[in-house]
Parts: sequence; C-alpha cells; structure tokens
Amino acid sequence: MRKGMLITFEGGEGCGKSTHIKLLAKYLRSKMKKVLLTLEPGGTPFGKGLRKILLNDRTVSPLAELLLFAADRAQHVEKIIKPALKKGYIVLCDRYFDSTMAYQINGRKLSAGLVKLLVEISSHDLDPDLTLLLDINVKDGLKRAEVRTKFEKEKLAFHKRVRKGFLEIAAKNKRRVVLIDSTKSISDVQKEIREICKAKIFGKRS
Repeated sequence: MRKGMLITFEGGEGCGKSTHIKLLAKYLRSKMKKVLLTLEPGGTPFGKGLRKILLNDRTVSPLAELLLFAADRAQHVEKIIKPALKKGYIVLCDRYFDSTMAYQINGRKLSAGLVKLLVEISSHDLDPDLTLLLDINVKDGLKRAEVRTKFEKEKLAFHKRVRKGFLEIAAKNKRRVVLIDSTKSISDVQKEIREICKAKIFGKRS
C-alpha cells in the first residue's frame, strides 16, 4: 500500500514539462513535502543507457523502441517509484505510460492492444494519482523545444498524431488527467499547476 503520491507530467515536444516539474518540486519542498523528481526514459542507472539509444538512435525499429521503453519503465517502477511511494514521497515523473500510449500508438502506429499490454506489464499496474497534460500547438512546441532528439526531428504529421493521442487520453481519463494550456506565461501555468496539486495533496485550493 503506497503512502506517497505519483504525479506525472505529459505533453508533446516543447510543452514546458521539464520547466514546470522542477518549479513544482521546489514549491512542494518549500511546503516541507518529501519530493522525488524523476523521468522516463532514464530514471535509473540501467535506464540512462536506454535513454541514449531511445533519444538518438534512428535505426531502432518502432517495435524495438516500444520494448526498450517498457524495459526502462519496468526497472524504474520497481527500483525507484514504488520504494519512494512506500516511504511517503510525492513522486514527480517527467513522462510515464501516457507518453508510450501517445507516441507508440498514435505516432508510430503500433497495435493499440500490444502497447496497452506492455504498458500494464511494465508499469506493474501502477497508475498515477494525477497527470498534468501540458498542451500546446505542435508548431509552437517544436519552436520552443531546447533539446533536439530524434523525436523533435520527426515530421510534423507525427507530432500532430501524438498530440491527438494525448488529447484522446485526457478525454477518456478526466478523473486522472488535467489538461493545461501551456501557451500561457510560465508564471500563469505554474500557478495553475500549483492550485491543482494543492487541491490533490492538501485537499484545498488557495
């Protein structure tokens, strides 16, 4: 039984996940909360090697890519996330299984059944308590993106499919996923994120 809470950040390239997850971590720590900041892929020593391959090697096939993401998550959940939750940490994770669903099903056009099965296995059926989906127009997001991995270099149509996948996930999981307009200023987006998290963690908005 977990004592902590798992909050995941999702969204397409350049949506501001990395910026806002760090700002939220700093805020929660100021409120004396135990916070673990992590990411996928690459949240474990094992996963760091996979991250280099997944983000840079364009020869990896879509199926192999899916299996590598699954391996990364299986290790991450078992070795990092679950132990932290048992100790009462608020785990903030930059990408989780929603990214796999959007990128591999919509972006790579892999079998939805296969992807969902591997997501269930690799996540150990561990669902987030809250998912913050930062949404932005694909073209604007790609202009914002500071890191240029193989994913940023994909065609525009790929990114549009991924965004569509994320929006479909949000529509189907309204109790877990909160859609946030990340085209607003950093301060406005962070304020909204903090209000949402305060309601979830402390049971109030203020």
